[in-house]
Amino acid sequence: MTDSNQDIEFCTAEEIKTFQNEKLKDALLYLSEHSPFYQRMFKEKNINIADIQTVDDLINLPFTEKKDLQLHNQEFLCVPADKIIDYITTSGTLGDPVTFGCTDSDLERLAYNEKKSFECAGLKPGNIVQLMTTLDKRFMAGLAYFLGIRKLGASVIRVGNGMPELQWDTINRLKPDTLMCVPSFILRLIEYAEQHNIDYRNSSIKRIIGIGEGLREQDFSLNLLGSRIKEKWDVELYATYSSTEMGATFSECPNGCGGHVHPELIIVEIIGDDSKPVKAGEVGEVVVTTLGVEGMPLLRFRTGDMSSKITDRCDCGRYSYRLTPLVGRKNNMIKLKGTTIYPPAINDVLDNTPYVVNYVVVVQNSSAGTDEVVVKVGVATPLPIDVIKDLKDRFRSRIRVAPIVEILSPEDVNKINNPANNRKPIKFIDNRRKK
Repeated sequence: MTDSNQDIEFCTAEEIKTFQNEKLKDALLYLSEHSPFYQRMFKEKNINIADIQTVDDLINLPFTEKKDLQLHNQEFLCVPADKIIDYITTSGTLGDPVTFGCTDSDLERLAYNEKKSFECAGLKPGNIVQLMTTLDKRFMAGLAYFLGIRKLGASVIRVGNGMPELQWDTINRLKPDTLMCVPSFILRLIEYAEQHNIDYRNSSIKRIIGIGEGLREQDFSLNLLGSRIKEKWDVELYATYSSTEMGATFSECPNGCGGHVHPELIIVEIIGDDSKPVKAGEVGEVVVTTLGVEGMPLLRFRTGDMSSKITDRCDCGRYSYRLTPLVGRKNNMIKLKGTTIYPPAINDVLDNTPYVVNYVVVVQNSSAGTDEVVVKVGVATPLPIDVIKDLKDRFRSRIRVAPIVEILSPEDVNKINNPANNRKPIKFIDNRRKK
């Protein structure tokens, strides 16, 4: 990808920009020659790719939307079907799932991406990583992590998700030093350890790399989930941000102040409501252009994720820009009693309330046409407190407003979380009428 003697992330911001300008030209030429979707778009919009010379010129090109991938999935494929080595499907968080075809080159790119991300988080050959994510069901994540750990030269233990008993048995037998998992599952691991007299604080685990959930606030302090884990278990915590569409990962370094971009793999814009770039440090939508993808490259893809860009040099020595922890998804923004909130803030309160077994957050229109939030909470046993009042107090303390709270059995909530044929648990349901 780059000269092995010079990592582009440690080059100056100006060198990185020049490097990405050249990579962008290569990407546009490839799309114009191989992508039926972008060939049609360039023709219909009278776009001459020769006019796009720099990353700053991207603003003159249309966005690629999630609905484009859903409606014209096959038109994004740039290679014959016999070059596809692996088929991957998105989780469908923002709608119907989308299938991506990866070539052998794309899998090499994935491995390179994760190798660099693991290196950013301090991993080296000789580390042992317990991988607590699935490698099946057509997900990209587990496969990418496996390939990256292998390319790095570290050891991987493929345990899969869930099963606290098996996780602890593996830790005790094989002595991994790193766990890679959804952070909230760590609380279940700790609870299991405490119930079964496992001395987890003196285990072999020194580092936890979190996926799919945030661990930090916008100022990089630990959020409620991160704080609760750290209070119980004094291990190093690293947050990551990635998606199938990006084919790239933003991982924290040991300084824990944002996810580092790999400039040779992706171009990131942060776009405001006016569809123009916002200033560094301002929150906007993450828009990505993939670099080096052979099977299904994307140009100015709107992720729907809200974040901001940090352009200052990191104390780790990298000049590559970083992304702050995600604020939430643009389409999921809620205006509750005059306060703007995103579901992760609600999740953070519920994930850190000890008596909450499971939950689902439902947003709908009130009779007045405003946003109304109903939190359906599963509680295991009767408690000697007013659960609804306690939860509302917790919400007001954390996000200044309180949603409607409904108490259900964990079994009833689980049926909502895990409907038939769904590949990921559902924790958020948006029943608002579309404008």
